[in-house]
Amino acid sequence: MFNSRISKAPIKLPSGVSVLIENSSVAVKGPKGALTKVFQLVDVNVSLNADNEVIVKALSKGAKALSGTVSAIINNLVKGVSVGFEKRLELVGVGYRAAVQGSILNLTLGFSHPVAFEVPVGINIETPSQTEVIIKGMDKELVGQIAAKIIKFRPPEPYKGKGIKFAGQVIKLKETKKK
Repeated sequence: MFNSRISKAPIKLPSGVSVLIENSSVAVKGPKGALTKVFQLVDVNVSLNADNEVIVKALSKGAKALSGTVSAIINNLVKGVSVGFEKRLELVGVGYRAAVQGSILNLTLGFSHPVAFEVPVGINIETPSQTEVIIKGMDKELVGQIAAKIIKFRPPEPYKGKGIKFAGQVIKLKETKKK
């Protein structure tokens, strides 16, 4: 067939994870919960084989890239319901701190007012220290979106490196202006 390199490998299901494929939707259940994704599958076939593996096949040459994307999304669904995803953020700056109170993340970022961020359903936010935020959840896309929204409040600036950044991210500092 016309499979991409990613979709050639079958997706192995860990113990305790089940997949239900109906028409254009894929539902995955596991120990952490359940996720469902609806695809606009035109020339991509998703099936479950006897070895409890999900197989994605492109039926035409034009759907080759789409088969790899569908395979990667289903793999992320399986990983999300079995292990979960997390993103770590660091707050860099004097007086920058974060605290979680119920379902609200309170951020002090050097503004004249504190920033209150409502944590959506399905996401768990922890603050082990005042300058560290950990975002956890089953849905990889949602975890990444929430991390991006939090960073958007105060992105790292290139002169002093102050702001919110991903843990381990290196901010390339610019040299200050000279006369």
